[in-house]
Amino acid sequence: MGNQSSSNKVETLPIDTTFKLPANIPVWPQGGGFATGTINIEGLKLFEISTFNKVWRTLEGGPGNAGATFFEPAGVPEGFFTLGHYSQPNNTPLFGSILVAKDEPSTSGDNGALKKPVDYTLVWSSKSQKIKQDKVGYVWLPTAPDGYKALGNVVTTTPEKPSLDKIRCVRSDLTDQCETHSWIWGPGKSSDDNGFNVFEVRPSNRGIHAPGVLVGTFLALNGETTTTSSLPISCLKNTNMNFSSMPSLTQLQALLQAYSPLMYLHPDEKFQPASTKWYFTNGALLFKKGEESKPVPIDPTGSNLPQGGENDGAFWLDLPADKANRERVKKGDFKSFQAYVHAKPMFGGTFTDLAMWVFYPFNGPATAKVGLIDVPLGKIGEHIGDWEHLTLRVSNFNGELRRVYLSQHSNGQWVEAPQLEFQSGNKSVAYSSLNGHAIYPKAGVVMQGLDEAGIKNETAKSDMVVDMGVGFEIVSGEYLGSAIVEPPWLNYLRQWGPKISYDLAKELDKLKKVFPALQALQDNLPNELLGEEGPTGPKLKRNWSGDEV
Repeated sequence: MGNQSSSNKVETLPIDTTFKLPANIPVWPQGGGFATGTINIEGLKLFEISTFNKVWRTLEGGPGNAGATFFEPAGVPEGFFTLGHYSQPNNTPLFGSILVAKDEPSTSGDNGALKKPVDYTLVWSSKSQKIKQDKVGYVWLPTAPDGYKALGNVVTTTPEKPSLDKIRCVRSDLTDQCETHSWIWGPGKSSDDNGFNVFEVRPSNRGIHAPGVLVGTFLALNGETTTTSSLPISCLKNTNMNFSSMPSLTQLQALLQAYSPLMYLHPDEKFQPASTKWYFTNGALLFKKGEESKPVPIDPTGSNLPQGGENDGAFWLDLPADKANRERVKKGDFKSFQAYVHAKPMFGGTFTDLAMWVFYPFNGPATAKVGLIDVPLGKIGEHIGDWEHLTLRVSNFNGELRRVYLSQHSNGQWVEAPQLEFQSGNKSVAYSSLNGHAIYPKAGVVMQGLDEAGIKNETAKSDMVVDMGVGFEIVSGEYLGSAIVEPPWLNYLRQWGPKISYDLAKELDKLKKVFPALQALQDNLPNELLGEEGPTGPKLKRNWSGDEV
């Protein structure tokens, strides 16, 4: 197709606006390698680019059928080289970054960390495609020299191969395996169409000990499957993992003051969050198997809780024994609330994840929605001791907040900064759902389950708003060594509530007589709602040392 018509030329798309956080990024406390603009990994100096020149645009296909735009990094500093191009769907504001790299002098030469490609292969061209586009696009894969790997694709608008000077490949020992992540674009209706598709990529192995570094380039595949082992591009690897670019304790506190979210409880919420200290000093009890008649009051810091071991059912916590006190403590006390922060390196120490944990003494009953009717599910969903969390992901190049993870029952979602609601500068807003405390980025109702019957997660603004930046406590940050002393309750690795003894089948049977659609729902309930197990604390969750799901 030739040039687009003039009416298309003036059409502005969300991607034509570059997203910026509502307030300027603060000047962070000085010291160490955090937010200095560059990060050194063995053999390479890395710099993050978030300004781009547009190369090629499509106006249909991809998420929301809005097309995608392909960019090359602009303003690459002297001595640094591009590793690949960047792409993003058109239906979101431009908010991307890509790494460029420079050989450290000690490694340059014949066996330097960077080398030019020896050739390019044409992966795909839009020339014969009947799609709306500004020009014809050509997508190329660099051919790396022996002992080197390509880290990204290159896009041009002419059929000639790009210059070999355009891009650099990286020595294999400085690269890590990557996997496809979200779908960016394809001319088909979804990424399942087995034609040409463009994906975001990320390191396959992610977590606090994983060395893979996110580059920010895209992967173009034409008809191939996306099996991880055979992907034609790689990610970078921080082989020495010295965490020199991670924030100090003072810098962590500044990050939390700048970005800690405001979390709204539902106006009808009866079961508020509380601090662990409030819970312990208000009568929570430690039970031991075989000695159920002799529960023990808990010290304010949890110092008399059993430490370490494994979740073997030998101990559990419960609410106070006398009824009046039990009902009072069940309701929590959001005025005592503290967020408990775990600071962890991500992507080889190029990002910091700030996992902010929230404790609720009690998780209330679930509500199903069948057609237009709300059905209270009796005891289903109730459990004592509820841990939820959200995670702030911050770039260690400049300390910018990039995305927030919100936990929702046994899973959750990442929300990019442009899709967040902000208040009071750069504080994102989060909403805790009624009774169940799943966390969402917007107020409203989110259904889990099937079209005809699902679990209702309802959120709304209210006067009960928790500022997670007030009174937070940094409880863990392994990379800081002895700078953080973990509180004893964090290393209590048993259950924070008793096993629930109700018979789930009996509870559902009562309801199914009235609402047969609930039968189908039973197979789709989140595990947590079926939770006959008392919940475990933060250290036993899979994201403690791994990435968020």
